[in-house]
Amino acid sequence: MARSDDPDDESSAEEEDELEVPPRRARRPRRPAASEKRPTPVRRWRSGTDEADEDEEDDTAEPRHRFWQRDRRPVYWRARDSLYFEPLVAVAIIVVLIVGLYAFTQNWPPVYVVESGSMQHGSSDVLGVINTGDLVLAQKIPLDQITPYVVGIQSGYSTYGEYGDVLLYHANGQGSTPIIHRAILFLQWDPNTDKYNATDLSGLRCGNESGAVYRTPGTKGDCGTTELDGTLDLYGIGWRSANVSIALDPTELGEHSGFLTMGDNNLIPTGCTSGCSGLPDQESGLSTLVEPGWIVGVARGMIPWVGAVKLLLEGNAGMVPPQSWQFLGLSIVGIILLAFGIHYALRAEGIEDERRKEQEEEEAEEEAEDRAERAESRGRRFLRALRPWGRDSEEEPDDPPPRRKAKPAPTDKGHGRPTPRVRRDAKPKGKGTSDEDDL
Repeated sequence: MARSDDPDDESSAEEEDELEVPPRRARRPRRPAASEKRPTPVRRWRSGTDEADEDEEDDTAEPRHRFWQRDRRPVYWRARDSLYFEPLVAVAIIVVLIVGLYAFTQNWPPVYVVESGSMQHGSSDVLGVINTGDLVLAQKIPLDQITPYVVGIQSGYSTYGEYGDVLLYHANGQGSTPIIHRAILFLQWDPNTDKYNATDLSGLRCGNESGAVYRTPGTKGDCGTTELDGTLDLYGIGWRSANVSIALDPTELGEHSGFLTMGDNNLIPTGCTSGCSGLPDQESGLSTLVEPGWIVGVARGMIPWVGAVKLLLEGNAGMVPPQSWQFLGLSIVGIILLAFGIHYALRAEGIEDERRKEQEEEEAEEEAEDRAERAESRGRRFLRALRPWGRDSEEEPDDPPPRRKAKPAPTDKGHGRPTPRVRRDAKPKGKGTSDEDDL
């Protein structure tokens, strides 16, 4: 009798043998680009009883930083590493300047702004002369150290382009803004005779002599220096060699001792170049003789052009010479360049700690490597953009997986079910056998 097995079981077994697929190999992870931030490695789970887990550390893991911590910490702390270094240095410089100026002048405030052109030598800015917009230091000194103009002629002592000292004083001992003019002569009041003495004129040429400096009409030889009344004439005073005539009237000069003062540019007529007449403060009614108690200080030092900024803010910069603005601008540019020069000089090689220098070199090398990796990554992306169907050799596995064997196509036109196969017994080789007997 013929024997046949279940065709479905046999075919399914064969299909399982043919369709058996080897396990897929794990694809190698793509190496992150340099520009991508590497994720923090996941720590291994540690059990409470496993002491070996406590000793294992991931040496390749990057340290975790808080948001308030800097990624790069200096090897050692420097003052200029702080964010407050520049403001503190600026404040320290200002404090040192103010304290130094006060210590030098013994006066507060130590500096004053020149608000008029009464001391200028002309309408333009002249270096070394007091001009409108300059800052002048007012130093307190004893009375016997003040040198008037007529004394400076004999000794050769000069300040700011002319003989004698320049005084800062309050007119008639009143007012908040001091006047800055040159001391010409010190007159001593004699209450017994109600006259003045001018002992500072002693030793100078006088009267009708050639090159006479003064003349006192009504005195012996017109050269008297004591018990003076009437007028006092001075010749060749100031940068314009002006002639000054003073009425020795106690009602105008005051019944007290003091300095006769005048601005270098207080001339009549205004702007004259020759044959000028000087106009003292006591003749113009600006003040009487300047008493020692009215003096704020003597001009000792000057910071040019800086005070012009204050006058500009107050709307009084009309008398500032045009050259002063040019010099001020050049000075500001020079100060900025000097500051940058000092800054880079302090950062020059050889003045920093060797540890910091080594760290900066390492950081520079790391930055160069990062730039090289980023450039290489951009090159790969560019090549992938040109060949989107290909893959880089780094991403391809070493051994490609074996191809899957194709499933045999069905022979019938049914519902896709394979044709059953019937296994028949072998026929005997005798006579009289036929196919019908087998059935």
